[in-house]
Amino acid sequence: MTQQTSRLSGLANQRTALRTTAVTRLRPTPSLPDSPIPLAGIGDKVKVVVEYVLTAGLMVLALPLMLASIVLVRLTSGGPAIYTQTRVGRCGRVFTFYKIRTMYHNCERQTGPRWSPPGDPRITPVGRIFRKLHLDELPQLWNVLRGDMSLIGPRPERPEIVAKLRLSVPGYDRRHAVKPGITGFAQIHLPPDTCVRSVKNKVVYDLFYIRHRTLRMELYILFATGLKLLGLKSLYQRKPRVPTE
Repeated sequence: MTQQTSRLSGLANQRTALRTTAVTRLRPTPSLPDSPIPLAGIGDKVKVVVEYVLTAGLMVLALPLMLASIVLVRLTSGGPAIYTQTRVGRCGRVFTFYKIRTMYHNCERQTGPRWSPPGDPRITPVGRIFRKLHLDELPQLWNVLRGDMSLIGPRPERPEIVAKLRLSVPGYDRRHAVKPGITGFAQIHLPPDTCVRSVKNKVVYDLFYIRHRTLRMELYILFATGLKLLGLKSLYQRKPRVPTE
């Protein structure tokens, strides 16, 4: 992975060449290829089948944790336990995204959609624990089974935020050439988005993944995700590169 990571900076200056078109579009744009960029050495259809079987197994294993988390949310704060949002997926298609609720109900009523900064007061005490353990992400396995997402891919963003980012982040729409993922090359190396600069950093990693993804790389990402969940990120993480303006 050292050789791969060393090539990341070269992607930062590339201009946007692809735009999204979809069942639901944020604004008129030229179309992306309707088929995903293939994996080297493995057919995309085989990848989908293997991913479906793996996700179904993970769903069964995670079901007790999800049920326990749902009960805790309902006992400690008002509102639904499962939180739904609209997110932008492959080719700009908008889909329903599922999470276990970690914030107070209707907390964005006054502010509208925005990123969660460190120490966000909108997050409940139980929600902070869920976020630290990534338990709130478990319902996204259902998104994978539905075909909205993959286990590995760029992190899906909300349409309201995407509309602004595509104007200020060169190449942002290129990340929609593949399905978004629960985990990904950018997610294992960089923290959650908090500003445009952090998004620019992540886009570099996302585009590198899209252009160079292989079965070996996807296995590496899954392995690194496991290390991250165990608090062993230092075993694989390298200092992130900062893209040029």
